[in-house]
Amino acid sequence: MKTKKQATLAHAFIPIIVLMAVLSVAVLVLDADPHIPLIIAIIAAALVAMFSLGYTWDEVEKGAIDTIQMSMQAILILMTIGTLIGTWVLSGTVPAMIYYGLQILSPGIFLVATVIIASIVSVATGSSWTTAGTVGVALMGVGQGLGIPNYIVAGAVVSGAYFGDKMSPLSDTTNLAPAMAGSTLFEHINYMFYTTVPSLLISLVLYGIIGAKYSGSAMDTANIDIILSGISGSFNISPWLLLPPVVVIVLVVLKMPALPGLISGTVLGGLFAAIFQGSGLGDIIDAAHYGFEADTGIEMVDDLLSGGGLDSMMWTVSLILLAMVFGGIMEQTGMLGAIGNAILKFANSTGSLVTATILTSIAVNILAADQYLAVVIPGRMYKDIYDERGLEPRLLSRTLEDAGTLTSPLIPWNTCGAFMHSALLVSPLAYAPFAFLNIINPIIAIIYGFTGFGIKQGEPKKVAE
Repeated sequence: MKTKKQATLAHAFIPIIVLMAVLSVAVLVLDADPHIPLIIAIIAAALVAMFSLGYTWDEVEKGAIDTIQMSMQAILILMTIGTLIGTWVLSGTVPAMIYYGLQILSPGIFLVATVIIASIVSVATGSSWTTAGTVGVALMGVGQGLGIPNYIVAGAVVSGAYFGDKMSPLSDTTNLAPAMAGSTLFEHINYMFYTTVPSLLISLVLYGIIGAKYSGSAMDTANIDIILSGISGSFNISPWLLLPPVVVIVLVVLKMPALPGLISGTVLGGLFAAIFQGSGLGDIIDAAHYGFEADTGIEMVDDLLSGGGLDSMMWTVSLILLAMVFGGIMEQTGMLGAIGNAILKFANSTGSLVTATILTSIAVNILAADQYLAVVIPGRMYKDIYDERGLEPRLLSRTLEDAGTLTSPLIPWNTCGAFMHSALLVSPLAYAPFAFLNIINPIIAIIYGFTGFGIKQGEPKKVAE
């Protein structure tokens, strides 16, 4: 039997460097997804574990499988959310949320309204990209008509879109973060209110101050009117359609577990599709499985309302599985522990640990150019350290989103920054100073870390080496 060596930083950095190098080429040069680069990094981690550290393949495989098991609840929730989105669009619930949200526009509070509308649409769809590429484009046109610089409007759109992306239970990153940290979905969302709501309120004040100078301008809402007419022409819109999300929120407040609560929302969406839109059982099953395909004749509306379904979540599910395999091998063989021990020498307080987590997520966003990896890699890297300090998993999951999710659109070569640039036609370097929510939120998270506000400190756990 081989004698196992203790993993060092040099061992740990080999698979990390391989991952960063392959990801950089795949994402930035080849415009590829992160999955195959992750598989290559998994191979590198396994080779280091077996040939440098003395682990057997069975031990490496066990670490991967044990870690995958930790993510199964999040995977089941993600699959359920896919069916929920499909039925909610078919029923008219998501279109109704967008329809009523778009009607709060007013010239005097245009930037404030832009953030609120983008937030509503992003919460309803669970996607910052869909929000920016549809409603965001329309709002850019309105802002141009008012004479507001496009980089300020783009900052407001990005702030609102990423508020929803961060807080919506339909968002893949909102499900990914607790899966990496060992928290649960609704614990994670509830805890994010502490940092995200104050960040949003401060942002709204700043947008209100900037927008006040444009209050006398006439507003051209042609694009907004096109979206409204497209929605009303294709769906029977009624306030009753807002009931499914209200029911899910009430079930969460009543402490119902996430999975049965979301399944209830899916069933209610199917019933409402039959009642309000006249959908048959086959239509409901198709929407739950394959998603909803809008055909309004208006490209912007079709892009906004097409999506959802069980199949739509398989991309993220496969990414989670690969990330857990990579993290499991790194964890099982002590390589993550080696990185953690090095960080512990500097992160000797909760504030410095939170700061280190945020800086690591930002660094991964810059180096790996992908927000998913900015959640996954620090999540696996810091999980044991948070446990050792007696800090709740939901603090780690919240911190991962405070930085990993929110800073991704501020980096031009990141997949999120590149998408926002192509959708809004404004460089991330130009709108970043005005994406107030995305800048303020990580700062508030660091302040909370050093002050201890809202952070529960438990008994440190002994984590096996």
